[in-house]
Amino acid sequence: MHSVTTPTSARKTVLVLGGRGFIGSHAVDQLRLNGARVLIGTRRQARAIASDEYRYLPLHRCQTSAAWEVALAEVDVVINAVGILRERLFESYESVHHRAVRALANACAQAGIRLVHVSILGVDSPARSRLVSSRARGEQALRESSADWIIVRPSLVDGEGGNGAKWFRRVARWPIHFAPANALGGFAPIAADDLGEALARLALGPAPACPASERIVELSGPQILTVFEYLTLLDPYRRAVLRIAVPAWLSRLVSHVCDLIYATPFSFGHYELLKYRNYPRHNQLPSLLGRAPRAIGDSAPKADAHHSPRQLRESGERS
Repeated sequence: MHSVTTPTSARKTVLVLGGRGFIGSHAVDQLRLNGARVLIGTRRQARAIASDEYRYLPLHRCQTSAAWEVALAEVDVVINAVGILRERLFESYESVHHRAVRALANACAQAGIRLVHVSILGVDSPARSRLVSSRARGEQALRESSADWIIVRPSLVDGEGGNGAKWFRRVARWPIHFAPANALGGFAPIAADDLGEALARLALGPAPACPASERIVELSGPQILTVFEYLTLLDPYRRAVLRIAVPAWLSRLVSHVCDLIYATPFSFGHYELLKYRNYPRHNQLPSLLGRAPRAIGDSAPKADAHHSPRQLRESGERS
């Protein structure tokens, strides 16, 4: 991919959808550090009325390009960091991950606005879940549009503040660690602030003059980990713990139960993704940031980090 790492000097207005969420809030911080004017999409109409920092955007109503016109007024770039773990009233996977994205892409194309869309790694895997398949249809809608789009696929996002990250840290302190026996794909956790910085650079840098296939940016941290290795790194005491590989049938059953009762961030979609490779063949984060990504436990960037038995190389020779 062509370099898009140098923010331009002209002040841009960036609308961040999901700007109060885990990923979006880190992007907002980085955009402001780079001098951008930031607007945040919100589902709460009262908040939008009370502050010109917000724009009212209930995604279940933003299913046509016309529905986005007012929200996109005077906007130069949109970062879409919206995603739902589970369906809820008025918000289905299809409406949020596909139809709203298709409408947004068409609206951005008509207005000449760049769209940086945050998807997930593993969206092109054989994973069978509506969460993943709706993400795939959203990406397809982007690729079929004439918008100035960039698709960002991060691996598991790590850092303080995210619901999933909080849950992993809580489980890491348990004397027993559990993981599905078929969670063999491996993942490479990316620090949330690194991802936020990457999104800001993609939003504020010059438009990439490259083939559409190279506008899909896969990002991760430097360590390829199993679930057990990740939990070990998150344990502040690094104790010896009992590891239990939960049979696949039971893991799947638990994931459905969690979806049914809205308990824990573990879902059927995540269970499916853990079965397949969840790290890039070519990690574009180092070239995008101009430095090595943070490893788990790092508080600041380091030139070299070796915390994992398996190190993710930028060469991307793994498949």
